[in-house]
Amino acid sequence: MKKISTLVLAFISVAVFAQDKTAGRTIPNVDVKDLTGTTISTSTFDNGGKPIIIDFWATWCKPCIEELNAIHEQFAEWQKETGVKLITISLDDARTMQRVAPFINGKGWAYENYIDPNGDFKRAMNVNVPPQTFVLNGNKEIVWQHVGYVEGNEDELYEEVKKVAVSSK
Repeated sequence: MKKISTLVLAFISVAVFAQDKTAGRTIPNVDVKDLTGTTISTSTFDNGGKPIIIDFWATWCKPCIEELNAIHEQFAEWQKETGVKLITISLDDARTMQRVAPFINGKGWAYENYIDPNGDFKRAMNVNVPPQTFVLNGNKEIVWQHVGYVEGNEDELYEEVKKVAVSSK
């Protein structure tokens, strides 16, 4: 029992440390591509002082698709209430990135969509497994992040966005 308690405590400590490591940090300046292939610097990501969600996903990632579909169902309301912007970063590589634009168009996701074909932004943000979601405040500082998706996580995400929106006023 003592070994299990120690293991749980160690895991919690690592999780808290990892969360604190990114909290308050701004996103790195890295080049990504929009869906037409134009290179865009992540330093240009902006939402006029309102919250930003950055979601790393891939066309081959079922939980990613479930998450973005769940958000899509409520996103218009989220925008109306908080002014939030959602930026998706596809982790599809050179072999599969041609599928991204048709996939997004087929889903009707009206987010701001980009591709990270070389994984530079993914590495700079320390993303290991998609989906990984970040919330940025009005100063473009990371204030929250989450890895993975299960039904209902979108509600937790929205609660975090509302906190950021209130503190930005």
